[in-house]
Amino acid sequence: MKKSIPKLRGIVEAVSAHQPTPALTPRERFIAALERRPRPGRVPHFELVFFLTMEAFGKVHPGQRNYAQWDQMSDRERRLHIDDLADVYLRTAERYDHDAIFLHTDPRAPNQMRPLIDAIRERTGDRYFLMCHGDPTFAIPDGAGMEQLSIRLYEDQEGLQREARERLQQSLALAETYRAHGGLDAFALCSDYCFNTGPFMPPAMFAEFVAPYLAEVIAGYRALGFYTIKHTDGNILPIVDQLVQCHPHALHSLDPQAGVDIAQIVDRYADQVCLCGNVNCGLLQTGTEAEAIASARYALKHGRRAPGYIFCTSNCIYTGMPLERYELILDIWRKEGMRAN
Repeated sequence: MKKSIPKLRGIVEAVSAHQPTPALTPRERFIAALERRPRPGRVPHFELVFFLTMEAFGKVHPGQRNYAQWDQMSDRERRLHIDDLADVYLRTAERYDHDAIFLHTDPRAPNQMRPLIDAIRERTGDRYFLMCHGDPTFAIPDGAGMEQLSIRLYEDQEGLQREARERLQQSLALAETYRAHGGLDAFALCSDYCFNTGPFMPPAMFAEFVAPYLAEVIAGYRALGFYTIKHTDGNILPIVDQLVQCHPHALHSLDPQAGVDIAQIVDRYADQVCLCGNVNCGLLQTGTEAEAIASARYALKHGRRAPGYIFCTSNCIYTGMPLERYELILDIWRKEGMRAN
């Protein structure tokens, strides 16, 4: 009997050598794209936000709920709310084949994020890539703040620099708590910088008041073990070099409505950063089906040439967009999203 063991071991090893490589989990596929590593199969897919949860599941999206009474809830009530939020995110990911989930919570309930991360990890382990917002840099202000920021850019530059530094330090301190807690993979840096016509700040001002802090927060997150996805729609072309030089893992959303051509971005930057998006949201809402399909195919055609590409729209699946239009481009991705190499 003992003499047969080496022979049996050899048979087992030979059989194992011919076994197919285990399929990557959604999280593993997403990370491979962020790291620009060659991998078989379809390019990953996610959406920064999928707001059509009421139409899809009869549930209000977590980011659109009112948590004004969060502090008055019992522990049991809070747990039920967290479980419901987790259910909405997971049903969305499962139905629409999202590899990553961007978690949103109400600013009035800052203690939601950690239990929400735990609830999703308890149900699915490491199946999905999880991220939350974490961008301290100055964005295009709303109408109420536009005038004030414009004045400060010329009259209170030292004050703006102090504020930028404080916001940076607060974000890194919060990231430390997430690292200690565990379960979170990344930060989505969602400060918008650009209109369709170009950046809100002239490139020289962007280089002074935004880029240094963006680079520093990304470096800090990387040092803590987090991935980073920098989002800004609009015409990023005047500042895209600065964005890439800040070294995010990925750049989102490559907005075609603002003249950003993914073919050109792939040629110039695909060896430096993972690319996400370029499917035209405007065409999904108001264009023809043929135009929506053509936009999805164009994004896939050129995105697949990049070492790292993630298929998604040029913003998000927002309220008012026809659900069937999103499902239309999703079908294109499912059929035609195989990598070119």
